[in-house]
Amino acid sequence: MTDMDGTLLNTEDLYTEATSRLLAEYGKGPLTWDIKLDLQGRPGPVLNQILIEKYGLPLTVSEYAQKVYEIQKEIFPNCKFLPGALELLEYLESNNIPMALGTSSNARAFETKTGNHKKEFDRFRSHVVLGDDPRIPHGKGKPHPHIWHACLDSINKERAERVLPAIAMEDCLIFEDAIPGVASGLAAKAHVIWIPHVEALGELKGKEKEILASGGDILTSLEQFDPTKYF
Repeated sequence: MTDMDGTLLNTEDLYTEATSRLLAEYGKGPLTWDIKLDLQGRPGPVLNQILIEKYGLPLTVSEYAQKVYEIQKEIFPNCKFLPGALELLEYLESNNIPMALGTSSNARAFETKTGNHKKEFDRFRSHVVLGDDPRIPHGKGKPHPHIWHACLDSINKERAERVLPAIAMEDCLIFEDAIPGVASGLAAKAHVIWIPHVEALGELKGKEKEILASGGDILTSLEQFDPTKYF
């Protein structure tokens, strides 16, 4: 199971660009990684509220969301897959390894980002859980584990229909780039593959092992991922 923003797609950098452009309209910003580190992977309404408070913006959460979306919809269609991401999806598909996508992006943002990558994201079939998915209780997005349970439930429902055994969460890998996402994967009791942004590593100052504990592995790029170690 995998996250999308900053894990498969380079949209985290585009988020920074869009947010900094909006902040500049109010004489604020730019968005820096000491603040961004706490935003990554969180549901939109949560991170929007954090930004409004951090920068003292005269906006409601809904006003901020609409303004930043107007910028995002200009730049998100140009997003690209990060190194190693396509190869990972191709490997999983060709080896019939079940996969699901769990992203905090809402449906509108998801469509904007993936519109030019339909073929690649069709690999997940129906196993896609978004930030505004009704299967996730209100207030239980990342860092809570609910999104991953919804992903696995989707996979296991299909497996039951095909008379295949259910997969246990302990046997799953979760690919994440953000600390809240890592926390959600660990809370779900899966094995986490953490691929933090290079700028995030600079802010973490060696705390990576403390955050990940013994619940997974850390890579600098998906290109480093060796599937034969896990499958």
